[in-house]
Amino acid sequence: MAPLHSYLASTPTPAERPTLSEMAETTRTLHNAIDETIRQSGRASLHPEGDTVQTDLFGSPQMIAWQEQKGARTMLGEACWSNLPPIYGRYGTEPGNRLIQALQALENARGVLLTDCGMQASVLALDVLLEPGCHALISRQVYNKSKACLDWMAQRMGVETTVVDHLNPEELEARVQPDTTLVFAETYTNPLMRALDLEGLSAGVLKLRQERATGLRLVIDNTIVTPWGVKKPLLDYEGIDVVVAAGTKAMSGEDRDMWGYLASRRVDLLNRAMDLQAMRGGVLSWRAARALLETLPRAEAHFRKRCESAAAIVRFLEAHPNVSEVFHPHASTYGDRALFESQYQLGGSLLSFRVNGLSEDQTRHFCDVVATTGLIRYSLSFDGLVTKINHHQTVSEYYCPPPLLKKQGIDRLVRLAVGVEDTDDLIACLNWALWHHGSLSNSDVRQHQVARINDLGLPMPESLA
Repeated sequence: MAPLHSYLASTPTPAERPTLSEMAETTRTLHNAIDETIRQSGRASLHPEGDTVQTDLFGSPQMIAWQEQKGARTMLGEACWSNLPPIYGRYGTEPGNRLIQALQALENARGVLLTDCGMQASVLALDVLLEPGCHALISRQVYNKSKACLDWMAQRMGVETTVVDHLNPEELEARVQPDTTLVFAETYTNPLMRALDLEGLSAGVLKLRQERATGLRLVIDNTIVTPWGVKKPLLDYEGIDVVVAAGTKAMSGEDRDMWGYLASRRVDLLNRAMDLQAMRGGVLSWRAARALLETLPRAEAHFRKRCESAAAIVRFLEAHPNVSEVFHPHASTYGDRALFESQYQLGGSLLSFRVNGLSEDQTRHFCDVVATTGLIRYSLSFDGLVTKINHHQTVSEYYCPPPLLKKQGIDRLVRLAVGVEDTDDLIACLNWALWHHGSLSNSDVRQHQVARINDLGLPMPESLA
């Protein structure tokens, strides 16, 4: 074993390799720990504590094999390259690959792309399917940011867009043009929980492709329904090309991990989307993927519990003398009941309702009163462990003119996202607020909010100081 200094001179070095045992303590400690972690984990990570965004390839053969597999998948169109062996975190990770396999099974997909939020998945779909000068059709009741993104991209690319109040087979037939490349819709819609006719839309897309729009692709945002909420996977409908979802909601279900995904059976589309993601980023980190692999097995049970509680709360609200309307698939007045019963199996955890005789401001006050119970929390989103409430206009349509809110049927809405608490506890809080919200002033509610924040030891927001 040659001493290390014999490798540092500009003269020829000894024939044998320099050994780790001759190197500095910091170097020995680091690499010995990394090698031991690799032995224990079975993964060639480059950190002494475990997984990393890139791995030890040990030389060029693995890299060449990876490049050739990627090329084959891209050029031959036989598979998506999103789940190739991980070599760099911007392309994919080992925990991400395992999550992809689980999602492919749930969605019955040929490929899945993981993203760092639901909007990344939607934007990838828009990027791949929009072409300069084409036409896009979108439902008004999709997520606001999806509509805003389509509008922004359309202005830059000269894309014509058509917005319909609710996408159904009749609107599809009437609105699709020869240059339509994208139809984008959501089920269930938020906040009115409208259901899409999956079978009818699929058949309509297939017919229109033959007759007038060969490049037509249908994208469904299935965040609220989830793969568990339909009677068969959306991609089993031949006319549905892409499913996108914000996994942040029910698919993780604990308000801790932000992520999304895009699933499809169209390998050419998947690989184009993967190329885009590899260039600009937005892939799910290995840390998040590992956390999600831990929560996914219990996410379905949580979602089913929330859906069951939501159905019971709907029955309670419909029978309450102080409630005028309830919007949910289990409501007796639900307009899409036939679709729900034939194509869906879970009603979702989100619902909205109106309280008798309340104005927009009074509805906002009612939501604030409910939040004083401390059990139902005032928050933006849905499908976490706790039940959440918000005033729809304040949270989602703050700058929308009141006449337009009313025209769209989304005025004076209380939005409730049911959690996993005992159902009777939630009903008790709602019932108390429905009977007593009028006896509490804005000042009473404000004092309660201040006391609650002080009790929790939190800094006081400027809005309440």
